[in-house]
Amino acid sequence: MAERFDVAVVGGGMVGSAIAVGCARRGARTVLLDEGDVALRAARGNFGLVWSQGKGDGMPAYAAWTRESLRHWDSFAEAMSGAAGTDIGFRRKGGLIFTLGEQEWEQRVEDVRRLHNQIGGASTPVRMLDRRELEELIPGTPLGPRVLGASLAPEDGHVNPLLLLRGMHAAFRAAGGTHRPGAPVDAVRPGFTLHRGAESIAAERVVIAAGLGTPKLAAMLGMPVPVHPVRGQNMVTERLPPMLPLPASAIRQTAEGVVQIGVSYEENLWETATTVKELARMAARAVQVLPPLRHARIVRAWGALRPMTPDRYPIYAQSQAHPGAYVAVCHSGVTLSAAHAGPLAEGILAGRLPDLVAELGPDRFHADAA
Repeated sequence: MAERFDVAVVGGGMVGSAIAVGCARRGARTVLLDEGDVALRAARGNFGLVWSQGKGDGMPAYAAWTRESLRHWDSFAEAMSGAAGTDIGFRRKGGLIFTLGEQEWEQRVEDVRRLHNQIGGASTPVRMLDRRELEELIPGTPLGPRVLGASLAPEDGHVNPLLLLRGMHAAFRAAGGTHRPGAPVDAVRPGFTLHRGAESIAAERVVIAAGLGTPKLAAMLGMPVPVHPVRGQNMVTERLPPMLPLPASAIRQTAEGVVQIGVSYEENLWETATTVKELARMAARAVQVLPPLRHARIVRAWGALRPMTPDRYPIYAQSQAHPGAYVAVCHSGVTLSAAHAGPLAEGILAGRLPDLVAELGPDRFHADAA
């Protein structure tokens, strides 16, 4: 006979782990089904930003959902640090997007203006800093001559994503959750029964949060979910003296002192390998921002696959044919983890997704096709 749970979450990356810990901490008997280290997961390969800047262009609901997650991040980080037994490296002192040259400056000014006009109060406050204002904000940071300024979002920050994942798994187990790694889910049947080889698991609710594996499983429950891979490459330097007190898009100095440099957007690739061309491009830009990096040694480089929807915004849905079956997929698993563990998990247990994600369902793609 199949072992029974209140909630079965398929996918042990950032999205699935956050939902699972949120359900377990609310008293639901929850199992987290995790393919393990062989999965094409982004959770162990991402950049670690807790970020609002630029999010929601053409989709104000995404901006509002991001801001909702930022609202929960302080308490969420404290709980995950406690569970992990160590500081997970969450720092929120603001986030920057540097501009190199006049063209980038003018484009960033226009982007900020456009997003403000679209989103209004749903967005976090963002303001442009010229070179003088930027130097006053981060005194002692050795900026390159082409850096004309940056946009600043005071509510943005960053975290160690590996320690965040460790904290979520530890908090899940501490709340009585059952973690089952090591094998993919082969099938999900209405009712709900999940099959992994010879193993069967029954649940009152099931959440498909399996990243790139989501479309296949979601289709079994009547939910078409378009997702494709986008490769992102990253690298980290040796530990360096403090030089960048605030994280920036594609460059940040971690609490441990290394500088992480990214990031590429390579569509429809199922390969996680790195390429010299992309790493060289990323490094060249980083050196233009922080010239001392030209002397730094790179100690590690890696690639990871993001699960990406056609418009790059998340998808959340409950199956109309099989109520109690949910899907959650996005490429902002770090930023949104506080919302996933909070209002999303709460809504799943209540049988109704939060109103804030009502416009983030897969129906928007079918409407466009029609």
